[in-house]
Amino acid sequence: MTISTGDILGNSQVGVYLSIIGNNLFYPTSLDKPVIQEIEQVFDLEMNPILIGGSSLLGSLIVGNSKGIAVADIATEEDLDILSSFGEIVILESGVNAAGNLVECNDYGAVVSKSIPAPGVELIGEVLGVKTARTRVAGQDTVGSLLVANNKGILSHPDVTSSEVKVIESVMNVPIMVGTVCFGSPYVGAGCVTSESDALVGSGSTGPELNRIEDALGLI
Repeated sequence: MTISTGDILGNSQVGVYLSIIGNNLFYPTSLDKPVIQEIEQVFDLEMNPILIGGSSLLGSLIVGNSKGIAVADIATEEDLDILSSFGEIVILESGVNAAGNLVECNDYGAVVSKSIPAPGVELIGEVLGVKTARTRVAGQDTVGSLLVANNKGILSHPDVTSSEVKVIESVMNVPIMVGTVCFGSPYVGAGCVTSESDALVGSGSTGPELNRIEDALGLI
């Protein structure tokens, strides 16, 4: 088990560019080989290069678990063909489409932004094969950028409320801890990407932040 720090495309918001879904890590096709090799040293996962609608912001545009994937409607037919080989797909439409920013999930449950209509939430649950709940985190709708989770635990924005915690833990079936990344950023989903055993966190993250991430996500 490892936890490492680094940048993607010169940015510490590594969770904006990378997406781990099941045993697969999706990364932008624009990454240089040395960066890809560094990522491979962190994660023992299948590496898959892709863009979504020509965008490298994969962590903001796709999210999923071992059963299915939610993707923004900017995905092209070619993108969808590639993603469909990894599981069933639900496409988020109508302007509320940044799937990675609006959904956080594991193999037990999914929390979904209140900005997504109820029928969309139901469809997300069907495709991911999990129970779902609409909630905010710290009063904000971009739950995917405010949480990072695996099947062992969840790291959350420090200002998550007790009522939000109750909803999230009941759906995702793992405990929450609060913390920050990148020297104080509360946007932990944007600054961290995790598998069941390893994590990559944005550069500038402190020792205490890394220790907290390890504890929250069961990486010790």
